[in-house]
Amino acid sequence: MSKLGNLGARLHRGEIGYDFVKNRKIWYGLSILITITAIVGLTVRGLNMGIEFQGGAVFNTPKNTSASVSQAEEYAEEASGHDAIVQKLGDGSLRIQVAGIDTGAADKIKDKLSDDLKIDSEQINAELVGPSWGDQIASKAWQGLGIFLILVVIYLAIAFEWRMALAAFVALIHDITITVGIYALVGFEVTPGTVIGLLTILGYSLYDTVVVFDSLKEQTKDITKQTRWTYSDIANRSINSTLVRSINTTVVALLPVAGLLFIGGGVLGAGMLNDISLSLFVGLAAGAYSSIFIATPLVADLKEREPQMKALRKRVLAKRAQAAAKGETQVQGDDESYTNEPEDAAPAVVGPRNQPASRSRGRGRPSGKRR
Repeated sequence: MSKLGNLGARLHRGEIGYDFVKNRKIWYGLSILITITAIVGLTVRGLNMGIEFQGGAVFNTPKNTSASVSQAEEYAEEASGHDAIVQKLGDGSLRIQVAGIDTGAADKIKDKLSDDLKIDSEQINAELVGPSWGDQIASKAWQGLGIFLILVVIYLAIAFEWRMALAAFVALIHDITITVGIYALVGFEVTPGTVIGLLTILGYSLYDTVVVFDSLKEQTKDITKQTRWTYSDIANRSINSTLVRSINTTVVALLPVAGLLFIGGGVLGAGMLNDISLSLFVGLAAGAYSSIFIATPLVADLKEREPQMKALRKRVLAKRAQAAAKGETQVQGDDESYTNEPEDAAPAVVGPRNQPASRSRGRGRPSGKRR
């Protein structure tokens, strides 16, 4: 942990760092590839919508039911003529979902299941779900998502600038698309829990982005009054200075979600935990990636198109070329703010000092004394 802390301190001071902005085309290409894969999966396979969105029935058996999941699934499909989803809950009971059936069919399926599972019909709890309720949930979710995105764009445009608002918007759409696409590829059922998880990740996804943007805004004050750094240089420094913080917060958030997904959902077979935790897990990971590799490099791209930033880049590159021609090395340390550097300041130089030639003392005398 101490090594990680030292690494974070060195990144914050700018002693070490990785050039995320310079390699932005690699991250753009990777994100485009992942997004296309998610869209293809969504188009080809589609989403496995739960009964809350399609309508159907849910049958809950009593505790410690002896039948296995595969047997119950076979019985339910034979009784209904539809695909069935069976989950074994922690207390040993079975949750059987059958979509696209009405009340009359549900009563017949319940009687057939009681015979096949050798359970009293009264002990099987049947719940009917209408598709209109799921439609209302989906409609409200889309409304909430639209309002959230509009408010985020407005806030970021006021607090920072429209370029940062646009970059954050792109990062959010990137995260949502990847999460929904992975749901389609994995085949997990989309339930109201999925919608809750999807809306929850938006705040987490935005958190790291705003942290980097705040650092970038602070460091780019009066940027045109110096000739040491370009906007992309400072954007890269902002990412590196907040990198360890972003990794720590993401890991801390992913650990309990992973516990829900792999232990709660996988071992205990709790369906709702699967629905929420998968969307949270994928969304948190995608949000941390997009804030570092997408949002800030995109802001740098947009800012570098401004005439002032283009002129600044020319001055910085000319000064660096001049320093390189003289065999000098320009220092970009954190101990001196670039805003205090005058326009005509000479670049700092590091390297071995030229020590004066030592005088020959006591030449020819072992004692080293002068004559």
